[in-house]
Amino acid sequence: MRPCAPASPRPRRPAPPESRSAPPVARTRVATRGPRAWLLLLLLAWLPGPAQAAAPRIGVMTMQPGEAFFERFGHDAILVADAGTGTATSYNFGYFDPSEPDFLGRFVRGEMMYYLVALPMAEDLGQYRDAGRGVRVQWLDLEPARARALADALAERARPENARYRYDYFTANCATQVRDALDDALDGGLKAQLSGRSRGNTFRSESVRLARPAAWMWLGFDLGLGPYADRRLSRWDEAFVPMRLADSLREAHTPDGRPLVLAEEELLPHRIAPEPSERPRRAWPWLLAGLAAAAALLAARRRTRLLGGIALPFWLLCGTGGTLLVFLWGFTAHQAAWANRNLWLLDPLCLLLLPGAVALLRGRMPGGFFRLALWAVAALAALGWILQWLSQAPQYNLPWIALLLPVHAALALALGRRPRTRRDPVAAP
Repeated sequence: MRPCAPASPRPRRPAPPESRSAPPVARTRVATRGPRAWLLLLLLAWLPGPAQAAAPRIGVMTMQPGEAFFERFGHDAILVADAGTGTATSYNFGYFDPSEPDFLGRFVRGEMMYYLVALPMAEDLGQYRDAGRGVRVQWLDLEPARARALADALAERARPENARYRYDYFTANCATQVRDALDDALDGGLKAQLSGRSRGNTFRSESVRLARPAAWMWLGFDLGLGPYADRRLSRWDEAFVPMRLADSLREAHTPDGRPLVLAEEELLPHRIAPEPSERPRRAWPWLLAGLAAAAALLAARRRTRLLGGIALPFWLLCGTGGTLLVFLWGFTAHQAAWANRNLWLLDPLCLLLLPGAVALLRGRMPGGFFRLALWAVAALAALGWILQWLSQAPQYNLPWIALLLPVHAALALALGRRPRTRRDPVAAP
């Protein structure tokens, strides 16, 4: 669950974070547009005139989403072009070190530490060219003093003793670190421009949209995120997505009213599938699927072995999923997963129903405890639907309610009744 893409791994430096185990990257030169194009690009960065010749030029590189699951959210970095040395340095906030003690445990608990790493622009871009991912740079119209201060701050921040930061996939990732660095350079001017505006996006809507090409990934986001992920985001908050930050920079202004973005340049063309577009989410297709499944279960209520075979994997998935949601809420720092209302549907109590499902497969009817647990699961699912409408901070899980509540109710109706027994005749006195 990360919205950052990786940077190239380097010896004795942290490994790239685009996945929890990012693949190695070949060392290749960025030659998409040739040496002359790079020269023209750097000349463009130094065009404003002799008075600013000694000041570095600042750009924001935005990398488009890739095809691997760890590339879905794109990436970005701050580019510093130094006219004096002729170098272009990429300041990349997307590194972590898997060799750190308790690395896996920290990852599970939501206590990941990431790094800022400074590396040559061509080295940073090599893997994106190989993957066919587009990269654009937005050159910023910063005053010389602000540009120098930002370049100095990044160089200081990239020192090993200062480079670490606590990672959060929504509030402290590669894009928000870039955003915050620019805001500091503008004395808070960027946040002031973006905080009062909103496009109605949420952490959930953006995560599901960008993860959509990988079904298991967007399902995980949608089921695993709690009500925290459904608040409307300002333009400032939605900048956790690198492409959204690039959009907002195009509309931002400097303190004296000039457009913040002086020029844009394509560094690498995008040769793979584009970023997923926004798409409305409707609950009625899920409701139709849930009602159809419920009708099929009720139609098969006399075939107990068949019901047991269907119910066993369903209850196993619900119980396991619910246990994971409890763990994320109670034992980790993943705030976006806390108080997840999907617990009414992915109920850990479903694990208590598994012995009854096994009994059904063997042709036996489970006992009274099974029926009690079965009705409790269905009642809690219905209660979750009712409380959804009464909550002041609702969670958008209506599709899951529409799909799973009918199934829980149908299983309770089909299997939760006391079995009929034939009465023995009463002897005459």
